[in-house]
Amino acid sequence: MPWNQPGSNQPGTDGNNDDPWGQRKRRGNSRQQGPPDLDEIFRQAKERIDNLFGRRKGGGDGNDDNLSGGGRSGGNGLIILLLVIGLGFWIFTGFYTVDQGEQAIELRFGKYTETNDAGLHWHIPTPFESVEIINTQNVNTVEVGYRKGSRSVQSVPREALMLTQDENIIDIHFAVQYDIKDPTDLLFNVSEYNSRDLADGVVRQATESAVREIVGRNTMDFAITEGRAQLASETKVLVQDILDRYQTGINVRTVEMQNAQPPEQVKDAFDDVVRAREDEQRLKNLAEAYANDIIPKARGFSARILQEANAYNASIIAKAEGETARFDQVLSEYRKAPSITRDRLYLETMEQVFSHSSKMIIDQQSGGNNVMYLPLDQLLKNRNQLPEESGLSNQGRSNRSAGNQVTNRSLRSTDRSVDRTVRQ
Repeated sequence: MPWNQPGSNQPGTDGNNDDPWGQRKRRGNSRQQGPPDLDEIFRQAKERIDNLFGRRKGGGDGNDDNLSGGGRSGGNGLIILLLVIGLGFWIFTGFYTVDQGEQAIELRFGKYTETNDAGLHWHIPTPFESVEIINTQNVNTVEVGYRKGSRSVQSVPREALMLTQDENIIDIHFAVQYDIKDPTDLLFNVSEYNSRDLADGVVRQATESAVREIVGRNTMDFAITEGRAQLASETKVLVQDILDRYQTGINVRTVEMQNAQPPEQVKDAFDDVVRAREDEQRLKNLAEAYANDIIPKARGFSARILQEANAYNASIIAKAEGETARFDQVLSEYRKAPSITRDRLYLETMEQVFSHSSKMIIDQQSGGNNVMYLPLDQLLKNRNQLPEESGLSNQGRSNRSAGNQVTNRSLRSTDRSVDRTVRQ
């Protein structure tokens, strides 16, 4: 019941009066069972802290025994607290994070224990265990024989100058890209591995040794001209073999030849030789191109001449056989009617002869008025045929003239044969 409700007991009327919170005071005890008192809580906390650090609870009026006992207990508590905090911090230092593409190697008193991949891990903190984190996916580049600066490329003669098989000196530059395939081998077999610089040094020394061996087996002209790709391929194989032999845990990805040239002192003379060699190769290519163009044409022209000759041969033989057959037929007809056949042969021969002639014969004795006729259409036709005949080959014209001669000889022989037959 609320304390201010009518009929309720007012405070102070008896020993069991109700306070505003509905709680009663106990008889014979001045402490109340009410809500916690904030002032009391702060005061007790302050006393505990003072006891922990060895301070007196009173105003300094306690005896010496209480002072010494309180200070001893407070000092022990401080030491324990510091030890707990230090132990927690020491345990917390054992947590570490491995990023993607990295591997962590845990060492217990310097001895290998395990390898961890990406993620959050914990190990026994120092000095019991330590962790080495190595990036295994990063591709690093090593420059052999030169160093690339911000604005220029500087040659390193100690690495670049090498002796070839033909006892010439060559200035050669290589670029090697590598990554880590086994971080355990890299950590334990490469002495005092602590940074990328040491791995770069190992790769650089192995590449220099491999290049000197390979260049020493080849001539300078081969290394400068057509052997660049072959030298790079052989260098990659040999460098990987050297690194695997020493169990470095390094994987060579690419080896590229950046430059190969004679030393600076004799570079001009070698450039002249290279230009002369290029001119020689260019002239050879031009000669081969000309030969490839003219030889097929000559072969085709030769084949065409042979075909024309064969065709002419076949046509002459066929014509001779035809003339022979015609002569036999004419002879048989001549024996039946000699005069008629003789006149017919004469007219046909004259017709054949004058058909190819440009001359005109006019009979003036026949009398009468003769009208001169100029065949312009035939003249124009003959003029148009002249360019076609001029386009014939020399062989064709010679074949045609030979054919005409053969035809004339055949006609003359035919006439003589007919005359002999007639006389008989």
